[in-house]
Amino acid sequence: MSQMKMVGKQSLEFQDAPWIIQSGNVVGSKEGEGPLGEYFDIIGEDEMFGCENWESAEGELQKEALTLALGKAGVTAKQIRYLFAGDLLGQNMASSFGLEDMDIPMFGLYGACSTAGESLSLAALSVAAGAADLTAAVTSSHFASAEKQFRFPLAYGNQRPPSSTWTVTGSGAFLVGRKKGIAKITGITTGKIVDYGVKDTMNMGGCMAPAAVDTIYANLTDYKRQVDYYDKIITGDLGEIGVEILIDLLKERGYDVKSRILDCGMMMFDKEKQGTNAGGSGCGCSATVLSAFILKQIKEGVWKRVLFVPTGALMSPVSHNEGMSVPGIAHGVCLEGDI
Repeated sequence: MSQMKMVGKQSLEFQDAPWIIQSGNVVGSKEGEGPLGEYFDIIGEDEMFGCENWESAEGELQKEALTLALGKAGVTAKQIRYLFAGDLLGQNMASSFGLEDMDIPMFGLYGACSTAGESLSLAALSVAAGAADLTAAVTSSHFASAEKQFRFPLAYGNQRPPSSTWTVTGSGAFLVGRKKGIAKITGITTGKIVDYGVKDTMNMGGCMAPAAVDTIYANLTDYKRQVDYYDKIITGDLGEIGVEILIDLLKERGYDVKSRILDCGMMMFDKEKQGTNAGGSGCGCSATVLSAFILKQIKEGVWKRVLFVPTGALMSPVSHNEGMSVPGIAHGVCLEGDI
């Protein structure tokens, strides 16, 4: 029997809330040198992760992250009913090749950098609907594979404007099921595509901020909540510029989130010491920060309720070359400790 109900225009509430039972994360060396370095499970010394190309390296990240999560939980891949996985590469290359040996029924997803929220939402929905007892959600990104696909070859050595972000090399994997774990997923707010006509792919924070505003506003109005219901509202990878835009736009709608907002992209790197400009980005950004840091704060009771809102810029090499704008999307996941 379904244990959820529709709330407002675009949210779901889970009465018998699914749990994030366990998680695993793997990052690259630059991420390990950042402010959150002590929290990550594995920090790779070789950005190729023993592979012959960047794309295969990203697939290896996913495999390692999911293997870690399974090991921590003491379960096997055969016990996973469904796998929800995605990345930034064409045709979900990292997920397809990285996880093929897991032999798990899989839904391949693409929500750009919002994919961590999308995968967790669908994993939780499957459990709450009675379609699965145990699911997995995995996402990844890799600096070099993303630059190769979306921007310039690394050897080109192009200059990066202050508005640009640094794609995180990393993967986060989460096991979502009925068994009590680290944090409950009490509800989800599925985002809509929001397009303000921004065409600058070097300012993804500006492209994605309106979508994050739309989803956060929908979450608060659907559930009839005030900002202080959440200890923190944590966006995916808006970076400094995107967060400023978000704060201003939400204030226009009557919500002051300045004291509650955090951004995974801003938390990942020290921009002054590491030269990462506006912050971190990529599917792996919010996924690894959630796995390594946010869940730890919830588990330890530092934060009791968190609205996790990964953000995505829905561009492609084709849309960029055609001069099209960059639509954004953001998915909200309500996380709660054992209150």
